[in-house]
Amino acid sequence: MRRRANLGALTGLALLAAPLAAASASEGDEATDQLYQTHCASCHGADRLGGMGPALLPENLRRLKSARATKVIADGRTATQMPAFGAALDAAEIEQLVALIYSPLPEVPAWGLAEIAASREVLIQTNDLPAQPRHEADPLNLFVVVESGDHHVTVLDGDRFAPLDRFPSRFALHGGPKFSPDGRFVYFASRDGWISKYDLYGLKLVAEVRAGINTRNLAISHDGRVLAVANYLPHSLVLLDADLNALKVIPATDVREKSSSRVSAVYQAAPRQSFVVALKDLPELWEISYAEDPPPVFGGLVHSYEKGMEEAIPSEGDFPIRRIELSQPLDDFFFTPSYRELIGSARDGDRSVAVNLDVRREIAELPLPGLPHLGSGISWMRDGRRVMATPHLKAGLVSVIDLKDWQVVDTIETLGPGFFLRSHEESPYAWVDVFFGPDRDAVHVIDKQSLEIVKTLRPAPGKTAAHVEFTRDGRYALLSIWDMEGAVVVYDAKTLKEVKRIAFVKPSGKYNVWNKIRLSEGTSH
Repeated sequence: MRRRANLGALTGLALLAAPLAAASASEGDEATDQLYQTHCASCHGADRLGGMGPALLPENLRRLKSARATKVIADGRTATQMPAFGAALDAAEIEQLVALIYSPLPEVPAWGLAEIAASREVLIQTNDLPAQPRHEADPLNLFVVVESGDHHVTVLDGDRFAPLDRFPSRFALHGGPKFSPDGRFVYFASRDGWISKYDLYGLKLVAEVRAGINTRNLAISHDGRVLAVANYLPHSLVLLDADLNALKVIPATDVREKSSSRVSAVYQAAPRQSFVVALKDLPELWEISYAEDPPPVFGGLVHSYEKGMEEAIPSEGDFPIRRIELSQPLDDFFFTPSYRELIGSARDGDRSVAVNLDVRREIAELPLPGLPHLGSGISWMRDGRRVMATPHLKAGLVSVIDLKDWQVVDTIETLGPGFFLRSHEESPYAWVDVFFGPDRDAVHVIDKQSLEIVKTLRPAPGKTAAHVEFTRDGRYALLSIWDMEGAVVVYDAKTLKEVKRIAFVKPSGKYNVWNKIRLSEGTSH
């Protein structure tokens, strides 16, 4: 498929970015700029506005002190794609780069409603979309496979394990695609802010819009009416309709509008008809109603939130923000099945907390060391109680937590830090990778009742194995080999025997339509 884009919007941003980069170079040392272009620009952008990596600007680095930045450049950063440059750069060169990234650009490009609207392009009109699928596959058992190696997406038949389409994606898709409630459309977000809508019936790209300059992820309302896009740059949450028209840009600022924050994550809370938003630089959690007739939201000091007893004036209008004050910012979180509570953690924090969304406060502290990857957490019933489990990005273990009393039930030791944990309602097993370290080619299969590792798979020795997704019926588990000459390996989910191996170009993630739209307890949402 030929890549099409709104050239006016792209050209405008490119023309603005070029003099910014030039101004930065002229104001600083030319040698420093050359260091940046050689070692940093491919991930963070030639203009420091972000790419595969985040934007490197003072307003985005407030939580990272310059001394810590020096160490990160030299030693890399655990559980990220940030490598160590200590062997390639001397101390003076590293200090030059630190000084550069903490220096402001003469001007940061604006990206508001006007710019978003100008970037939107419709490739297929709604009336021209097919009424029925133009393929023979089960539309609810399709997989969307993101191939990060060459920035493509493959649509895979989940019954025959055969590709139906392969098309070029935007650069560095991130945060997981999201599906419309009926499973017909899938939406992608790229690191550089593009939101793409693809039709799984006609196997065609439908529309695109650029919602930000440096984006983290997107979420979709349970009814499919509203999309929410979390941005690192600008510091904003962007709301779109299902056809990618811009509805609202919400600046990510504190209640006094004195400090702003990157938006680190947004997820839908379907039973609450709301989006829940994590702010990376402010100790707040937001809940934003997307209901057509949203409930009243009271700001400031409120004596009681009991209905009829609030003694306060509610805010008016669409998408009101309920702010929850926290003891520290949260980068990521996991919802309990009721969506009344969530468990959150901060990348640089030393603890995790449970937050009650109804009473709007932290209710428990959890002993979860080693940076839990809560966004990859799953839950299931064990001995009559609901538990959740999460891998850790800095420790070789999986923590299992009782969701009634917030106690750690067990800690399962693994061969190294993991990134993804997956299961299915019909499977007795949970699968966790060993994403970081010398055993990155290993994947553990854990019995969900005994909490014992029953098997360790190494489908491609020496190559990273990660990210499992199940077919809609839970019969097969699909595992990725993260390599330019990679593959998706299909396993029988009961016997754990390999069934088929399909070649892909670094397939970083696979997403089953049914499991996602039905909010399977074995996958992230």
